[in-house]
This record gives sequence, structure tokens and C-alpha cells, in this order.
Amino acid sequence: MASEPKASTVAKPLTKDQLLKFFQDMLLIRRFEERCTQLYGMGLIGGFCHLYIGQEAVVVGIQSVLNPQDSVITAYRDHGHMLACGMNPKGVMAELTGREGGLSKGKGGSMHMFSKEKNFYGGHGIVGAQIPLGTGLAFAHQYKNDQGLNVAYMGDGAANQGQVYEAFNMAALWKLPIIYVIENNQYGMGTSVSRHAATPDLYKRGEPYGIPGYRINGMDIMAVREAALMAAEHVRSGKGPILLEMETYRYRGHSMSDPGKYRSKDEVDGMKNRHDPIDSLKELLMTTYQIAEQAFELIEDQVKAVVLEAVEFAKDSPEPGEAELYTDVLKDEIILPFGQSTATVAIVPPQSSSNAIISW
Repeated sequence: MASEPKASTVAKPLTKDQLLKFFQDMLLIRRFEERCTQLYGMGLIGGFCHLYIGQEAVVVGIQSVLNPQDSVITAYRDHGHMLACGMNPKGVMAELTGREGGLSKGKGGSMHMFSKEKNFYGGHGIVGAQIPLGTGLAFAHQYKNDQGLNVAYMGDGAANQGQVYEAFNMAALWKLPIIYVIENNQYGMGTSVSRHAATPDLYKRGEPYGIPGYRINGMDIMAVREAALMAAEHVRSGKGPILLEMETYRYRGHSMSDPGKYRSKDEVDGMKNRHDPIDSLKELLMTTYQIAEQAFELIEDQVKAVVLEAVEFAKDSPEPGEAELYTDVLKDEIILPFGQSTATVAIVPPQSSSNAIISW
């Protein structure tokens, strides 16, 4: 399989306004995540918190080519994906802080929030677990013939999980409409790719199943978008799954609890100074389109206002009540097998210290 993707036959030159929108979208993710760092330090965000700083070009570039009926699923480094899908920053921040106004009503936190409206199916904390689920979403698109596709994101560490290859086999066998995206940020937790992957060419991992794979510069949003257009065209034409390895880099540790001492300051600074996706796009806009610095300052002010509004909304939103523990646990009605009647299922909050009662 080739590592360089063919040019899409449906690609059109990007306009200045489209590029400015990409800049704004990436900057929103960057500033949102930086504010998450502050809130975590203040104790307003608890548990695990995995930041997307440095990888913004991947999700913004890919999401820019998707249609409303397409679905998305990802792992636990997911805040950027939520924002790129168009989920309300206020709802995302409220969820991160465990508040009632969160997109999962404060019950999902950083790693587990969803939006049926935006066809975003999580946020999953088990490494690689989202890939079989994404494959199932692709099957649903095919079964319903809704012209949609699924994008299933994973990290380089998940590329070694057995369930990923079971999903690859099934997707290839049934020619499911799915784009598998490996966000290779060079480290699986604190272990470099060279030490956790027997072969570094992750884009070739689909070859045994006939899935074409390509390696893309994930720090260049133009390259990401072009590859995403090609991949979407491949999948929508009925050719089955495709695999994109996005070579990217995270500036922060694996999570907020990771000091990142397994890599040098020079390595991180080198990536920031030479390959930052936001700075690179800004330079392109300034040199090619003569966009003045004042325009970027205005975008910066707008983005900061959105993030500040999200923070204030989260702080003002109350914590979920105890009764919320018993909602969204089971579907209200289920269809029993062999022609039996529909059963109504309810979760009844306990009246004492005993466990909840399931009533039928």
C-alpha cells in the first residue's frame, strides 16, 4: 500500500475564509484545552484529563469534509473532537467539571460524553474499545443506506490491540463505510512508538485485510484535509474501509498527571517551534493572503470570549442531583424475543442504603 495518498478528484481550492475558519477552529481547541489545564489545577476538573494540544490539525482537517449524517467515535483524548464536531463549548466544559449542564449531565466527565444531535458517540476510556463500536456504526450506515460513513479515531498505542484487527477483518469483509484514523502522536502513554510497535509503519496495519493505508503529516491541516477528502471519496464509492496514519505530536503529557519526563525539552520545543499547526497556518495566511496581524488578534479575542463563557457557564451550573444516577441506565422499553410483549423497564432509586431495584 502506498504511503502517499492520491489526490482527491473532488477537491476544490480552499478560500481565504475557509482557511481562517480552520485557524479559528484550531485556536478554539488550543485555548479551550489550556483553560482546562487551569481548571484542573484549581480542582474544578477531577479524574483523568487528556489534552489535545498540538494535534488540532488532525480533527479539524478531517471533520471539515464530513456530512451531517456521518458519525464519529474516538478515544479518551476527545475534547478537541467534540469541539470540531460542533458540540457546544459550554456543554463540554460543564461536563468536564461534572455539572448538570454538561452534555452527559455531569456523569461522563472528560472521557465519556456524547451527542446524538452531532452523531458523536464518545469518548471511550478503554484503549481500542471504540474501534469495534465505530465498525458497528459503519455497519448501521450501510444497513440503513443513509449515505453516511463513520470516522473511528485511535491512538498509536491502540494500534496494537487485538480487537482493532477483528474490526478490520469484519469491515473489510463487508466493505463497511469507515475511515480508521490512527493519531500517531509518537507516544503510547510514556512509551515511544519505536519501543511499543514492532513495525513503525502503522499505516500498513490494514494490509492483511486489504485495507489501503496512508501516512499523512498530521501537523499540516492542508495535508490532512486533502487526505480526508480522498478517504471519504474512497469510502463513499463503496470500496470499503481505509486507514489514515496521522503523524502528529502532543505537547503535554499523556494526561494531566503525567510530567512527560520520558522526552527532552528540546524535542518538545523543536516540534512547537518548527511544526505547530496553528502557527503554520497563520504564516500561510499572512504570506499568501496578506492577512494582517489585527485580524488574528480579533479571532483570538473572539475565541477567548467563547472559552470564558464556557467556563462561567460550567461554574454556574449546579452539580447533578442524586436522582440523576438512575437516569439513562436502561432504555425505557425493550422488545422481548419470540413475539413476547414489550416490557417497560424502570430504575427505581433506593429508599434506603440497599441497592437500586429494577422493576418490570
